[in-house]
Amino acid sequence: MNITFETSPALHRRALILLLFVTVIWGATFIWMKMALNSLADEIDTYGITMVVFTLIAARFLIAIIALLSISSDARTSMRDPVMWRKGAMLGGLMFAGFALQMVGLDDVNPATSAFLTSMDIVLVAVLSTYFAGLPITRGLVIGVVLATLGAGFIDGPPHLTWGRGELLTLIGAVIFSFHIMLIQDLTQKYNPLGITQISFVVVFIACLLPIPLMVSGAPQAMWTILTTEGVFVPLFCLGLFGSFLALVLLNTYQRHLHPVQASIIYTFEPVWATIFGLVLAFVPWSLWIAVGGLAIFVGNIIVEATSREPSDETPVA
Repeated sequence: MNITFETSPALHRRALILLLFVTVIWGATFIWMKMALNSLADEIDTYGITMVVFTLIAARFLIAIIALLSISSDARTSMRDPVMWRKGAMLGGLMFAGFALQMVGLDDVNPATSAFLTSMDIVLVAVLSTYFAGLPITRGLVIGVVLATLGAGFIDGPPHLTWGRGELLTLIGAVIFSFHIMLIQDLTQKYNPLGITQISFVVVFIACLLPIPLMVSGAPQAMWTILTTEGVFVPLFCLGLFGSFLALVLLNTYQRHLHPVQASIIYTFEPVWATIFGLVLAFVPWSLWIAVGGLAIFVGNIIVEATSREPSDETPVA
């Protein structure tokens, strides 16, 4: 399912708007994940956080698989294409690792902290884009990275010599997501984006489902208990339909019309939405450190992306 990739100014503008919308959805996913985990406190004690997280991710992506198969013939065709399986498996593997680390980490941190730490992937994308394009490491790049790093350290209070488990797992997830963004840029310009997306969904689903029987005896009953716990269905449905299906279909379809650094500028808005939603729903207590740390990360990301862009860079046409 190789394709000939073309773009235009109109598609460029549409991509900017739709990826901004994706950041709104991403901001909400931190709230939905926290709602689901809060409802599963007893199940986490009984089965362990890893088993609960894998069950939630598997269910989330099963919803996305069904939704995409129902609307796209390209998605259905990709299921019979070995090439699409190989390419989609790379994306799916990175998504699985990133989501698993993010959700396990979210059990120990609030949604705004998780979102801001995850935004570190934006800095990493800018650095990787600069490196692979053979561009020099500029003063602005260094300043931006330092600001973002300090912001991550101050966002939950004065910086500590060592971070907690939740912060560290979330940050490792951000590194993985940065490679995911870079790979999306490459693969979706060469292969059908809906086909790639569908295979990546299936890979994440299988990767979560397979180890569950090793984690707990009576896995089917345990999974059923988790998924039918009061307060889980609505946030899980939102995660699957909006956070996975809609957001990733838009991302994989439209990010290719922007340079990855340009896309990263848009993605900077994700933690802003997460903080707004968290404050409104009282998941996040207001603190001056949120403003200090969040502003430092936000400004650092903007500096990195603005100074990493090639002067003559325009939307690429392949």
